[in-house]
Amino acid sequence: MFGIPGKQAVSMTPAAASQIAKLMDKDGHQGLRIGVKKGGCAGMEYTMEYVTEVDPHDEVVEQDGARVMIAPMAQMFLFGTEIDFQTSLLESGFVFNNPNVSEACGCGESIKFEGM
Repeated sequence: MFGIPGKQAVSMTPAAASQIAKLMDKDGHQGLRIGVKKGGCAGMEYTMEYVTEVDPHDEVVEQDGARVMIAPMAQMFLFGTEIDFQTSLLESGFVFNNPNVSEACGCGESIKFEGM
């Protein structure tokens, strides 16, 4: 993992941890795996999927009953990211506050990293 000893790869706001814990309890999942893939107008997109079995290569972050796994190929892109869960009048969903992003598209669905 691309990390600093004693520091978690990603952090979760209380709202995100609460939502992830609810999703885990509701369907009996082991957690939520996050990653990145090529796509979108800025070049890369975040991915999220429920996990029924933890991959030994995933970086696992646990906080307040919530568990997030980071896919191996995404670890260098997500280090230092804060995961939030926001609710507005029209929508609710996870938001990634990622210090590694150099550009984002207008809708916020895709991102670009420096040097890519």
